[in-house]
Amino acid sequence: MFRAAKPAFVLLLGAAVVSGCKGQEEAAPPPEATQTAGPAASASGVVESEYGTPVKDRVATLGFLNKRNNITQDLVLRTGESRRIGNAIVRLATCEKTAPWEDPPETGAFVQLYVEERATTQEKLSWKKVFSGWLFRNSPSLNVVQHPVYDVWVKDCAMKFPGEEDSPAAPASSSSAAKPSGTPAPSAKPAAPAADEDAPAEEPPPA
Repeated sequence: MFRAAKPAFVLLLGAAVVSGCKGQEEAAPPPEATQTAGPAASASGVVESEYGTPVKDRVATLGFLNKRNNITQDLVLRTGESRRIGNAIVRLATCEKTAPWEDPPETGAFVQLYVEERATTQEKLSWKKVFSGWLFRNSPSLNVVQHPVYDVWVKDCAMKFPGEEDSPAAPASSSSAAKPSGTPAPSAKPAAPAADEDAPAEEPPPA
């Protein structure tokens, strides 16, 4: 009876081993790819300018392309945030743009791209950092993501500088503007001088 049950036990044990190996094929992403806390400077090794909007409040819009299916999507990320799309992780370390009075204008973002891939079919999938650096919207050739499947580029960095405020409301017209209390309103025309009763009346010229 023990011998009859042994093959079934071996089959179950083998299935458990196989299922366990399948679960280990997908490695967990590295902590640096998904961490959201901490300043951007410590995460990327780059110290950006603190002028304008605080670094932690900046929001970047990145373009992401999957060359396998030719699907493009926008990723809106805050400083330190990451987004997983399939077997790729895009992380924003920080973003920055030139001030309105600086020329030429430029918008940049420090981006990191992690991809889960393997060199051969015999190897297990593992996460690799395939890009880490600044990307520039107006000068994309300065630094590009070189990967056969994925591409990332900068579209915008939401931040403001001192003096950049919403445009003030149009001033009220003079006819509808309220006048300060105690100040007499100016009349439309100056009043005609009163006639002097003691002055002699003018006589009409002789015919």
